Amino acid sequence: MRRFFVEHWRHALAATRFSVQGVRFAWREKAFQGEVAVLVVIAVPLGLWLGHTGVERAVLIGSWAHVLIIELLNCAVEAIVDRISPDHHALSGIAKDCGSAAVFGSVLLAILVWCLVLLA
Repeated sequence: MRRFFVEHWRHALAATRFSVQGVRFAWREKAFQGEVAVLVVIAVPLGLWLGHTGVERAVLIGSWAHVLIIELLNCAVEAIVDRISPDHHALSGIAKDCGSAAVFGSVLLAILVWCLVLLA
């Protein structure tokens, strides 16, 4: 039983290291830096202040954290596309455009969530 927990603990530590590497990679992107700034400087303080309940606060802050998660996935898509070939290809452009659209959609969703929660 002890071995089971030790192995899972080691796996969790390795997964954490890989996750930190992913965030470091994404941090190179100006868009990610801006979205983190919005989360830390605007969304968290305003969400804590304007949310009346714990659920409202979680939804307000979480909706913007969702944008960061989608941006991380977009960075992954872009890295894969660039790894396959640095040459311009229509399908590569579509993949990158779809990743960008996902980020844009998550931003629109966050704005909608904020409007619905704050205007309710």
